[in-house]
Amino acid sequence: MSALLEVRNLRKGFARGGGGLAGGSPAERFQAVDDVSFEITPGETFAIVGESGCGKTTLARMILRLIEPDQGEVLFDGHDLLRQRSNTLRAQRRQMQMIFQDPFASLNPRMHVGEIVSEPLTIHETGMVSKDRSRRAAEMLWRVGLGEDALKRYPHEFSGGQRQRIGIARALILRPKLVIADEPVSALDVSVAAQVLSLLQELQAEFQLTYLFISHSLPVVAQLADRIAVMRSGRLVEAGPAEQVLREPSDPYTRELLSAVPEIPRLRQV
Repeated sequence: MSALLEVRNLRKGFARGGGGLAGGSPAERFQAVDDVSFEITPGETFAIVGESGCGKTTLARMILRLIEPDQGEVLFDGHDLLRQRSNTLRAQRRQMQMIFQDPFASLNPRMHVGEIVSEPLTIHETGMVSKDRSRRAAEMLWRVGLGEDALKRYPHEFSGGQRQRIGIARALILRPKLVIADEPVSALDVSVAAQVLSLLQELQAEFQLTYLFISHSLPVVAQLADRIAVMRSGRLVEAGPAEQVLREPSDPYTRELLSAVPEIPRLRQV
């Protein structure tokens, strides 16, 4: 099966310290993402796991071209995203959506939930009338476990888990092929996180979604991932099937992460 997403030799550096001001030392440059390559096939969940600050979110944002890489290639569905112009990139980007880490900060507090969920339709389906956008938003909210009464309410009226469900509804309203989930349950308590993970699995099966799942938690990715890549200081130090990485890790850093987990994570049930 051909890859849906191919990432090849992706690099991104940032300046830190000094700043090159008069009398100061030159700005030091560090590699947030350093020569990262992987591919994801349709329908699978590929998880990238690593400690905070290792470059996971920078990598995700480069894939969506929210940040421009210094070097490398990103191919989505056979198209080189880094060479796409704005109009063609927009057509590709509608097939790639993101679920953000913080359900409190990622929703506009001034917008009704119906407006938030239907906003991608407003941007990408310019010919769709308001009534149809509202209907689609209501259907998606129902599918993630929220009633139609949510349409006219504001984000602050919902709990953290409910807000993340709103974010999921917004990400799926366009029926994308790829969903990048950036630490989607890290801000939730354990029981609510488990419910959201179960929902993500259900939606993947229902809508034939492909996931790039980013997390610092091995127990979390064990519940969802088909394959796991371990990231450290901007580089992938190990990658393979979830069973292999979690049961027989080859890299010392992966073994170190596993040693910090009270028990070996429960693997995804297929």
